[in-house]
Amino acid sequence: MSRIAYVNGQYVPHNVAGVHIEDRGYQFADGVYEVIAVRGGELVDLEPHFDRLDRSLDALQIAQPMVRGALAVVVRQTVRRNLVRDGIVYMQVTRGVAPRAHPFPANDTPPALVVTAKTMSPSSADIIENGARVITMPDIRWGRCDIKSISLLPNILAKQGAVETGAYEAWLVDEDGFVTEGSTSNAWIVNADGALVTRDLSKAILDGITRSAMLHACAADGIEVVQGGFTLDQAKSGREAMITSTTAFIAPVVEIDGTKIGDGRPGPVFRRLRALYLAHLSADRDR
Repeated sequence: MSRIAYVNGQYVPHNVAGVHIEDRGYQFADGVYEVIAVRGGELVDLEPHFDRLDRSLDALQIAQPMVRGALAVVVRQTVRRNLVRDGIVYMQVTRGVAPRAHPFPANDTPPALVVTAKTMSPSSADIIENGARVITMPDIRWGRCDIKSISLLPNILAKQGAVETGAYEAWLVDEDGFVTEGSTSNAWIVNADGALVTRDLSKAILDGITRSAMLHACAADGIEVVQGGFTLDQAKSGREAMITSTTAFIAPVVEIDGTKIGDGRPGPVFRRLRALYLAHLSADRDR
């Protein structure tokens, strides 16, 4: 069966789906997106993703493409039509199609909506069992990383840098030596004192949905999480390191820039957090 995409009101074959050449997403990266995990045919953390989509649209003054209930129907239909049991849904909203000019187009220009879905697995068994390698790169992104913008060129360069060195992810480091986040993930460490730390929310990082779910799971299980900055040196000298994201869920990091973290194996805190997140997935599907 061929894949199906939703494009501006129509479900069309994925291989012929397209947008106009003057869509502002194509010409200006003037849009936002969300990626939602699908497990067992069910959408994971749908409402938090919709909440973040609303925040991103509001920040860029882009109109809602449709009411939330209708958008949920489109997303679920796209999952169903693509027979996705385990995978992801991608949603993209741009400011729409208008003659190319930097100012916003007229108020009657409707936003453009594209939704796709595909089958894919989260982190491989090898990563979960043996851990991932991470490299670091300077954080050269713009000042509003809290907006889930489709303008991702610095992230792409960072991820490509990781791929070219055989690493799984690239962590971005600011001018003061603090880790902000990964190219496609949030960063966590267990520092030398045994504290679980992840970067606090600000305009410098994205409010990851998996990060938020993990924080709630930790609170419910009595695990204290310090939300604050940590330096690259603190990460390298820590006991454990991890990443969270919609596509990776939670994955262990065992090496940063060639420096072994802890004993070079996924640690007990990671194992506990992974169990908590898998329980969260099961609970989310049961609701």
